[in-house]
Amino acid sequence: MRALLEAVARGELSVEEAERKLRLAALEIVGDYARLDVGRELRRGVPEVVLGDSKGPEELVEIARRMLESSGRAVISRISEEMAELVIREVKPDRYRHERRARMLVLYSSSFRLERTGGRVAVLAAGTADVPVAEEARVMAEEMGCEVKTFYDVGIAALHRALAAVREALEWGADAIVVAAGREAALASLVASLVDVPVIGLPVSVGYGFAGGGVSALAAMLQSCPLGLAVVNIDAGVAAGAFAALVANRAAAGRSRGL
Repeated sequence: MRALLEAVARGELSVEEAERKLRLAALEIVGDYARLDVGRELRRGVPEVVLGDSKGPEELVEIARRMLESSGRAVISRISEEMAELVIREVKPDRYRHERRARMLVLYSSSFRLERTGGRVAVLAAGTADVPVAEEARVMAEEMGCEVKTFYDVGIAALHRALAAVREALEWGADAIVVAAGREAALASLVASLVDVPVIGLPVSVGYGFAGGGVSALAAMLQSCPLGLAVVNIDAGVAAGAFAALVANRAAAGRSRGL
């Protein structure tokens, strides 16, 4: 870091180039079990997200503490109710949001302020069973500064529900649409065939029998005929929310510049 600052002072390196190099180098090492990419949000516009269900209590508490110290926020996904309560109790953040349906916990320091980008993301869930994964996408997009509007239980078993949701999402001005669906996941193809904004297909592990567990949903979305549909992995709500937010934030930035 000192060498970079000295290079800037000598005029050998621009401020922008130095900032880029610092972003690439920003790592926070926690014990022998975690290397936190605390510069990810500056570098990519996507915050570091810690997967909670694969870590022990002591590891998760220490990781959360270090994230708060280094970036002012700790985003934890797939965290149980019991573990979330333990982390809150041990870390003692100034503020937090515990999104139970999404199984996500976000801790904040007193100085952290989430900047709203103006991006708009619509999240559709075909059935009630798809909602927990859709909620992951919602929380992630919100933590990236987007406004999010949700439309749940709008699957094609009653087509008029889906059409009404799509119409409302477009009238609202959605920059990107996440579609969470299990079983045959026909809702994703339907939405992609109707709208002029990017659609992110989020296959959900709902369904049983042949090709159950989200496999048929993933295959159907990958084989979708309408263009403009991107697909993430099964139950990857965080990934879907991040991708949608990147699209929406870029669109919002263009609007702010009059493009």
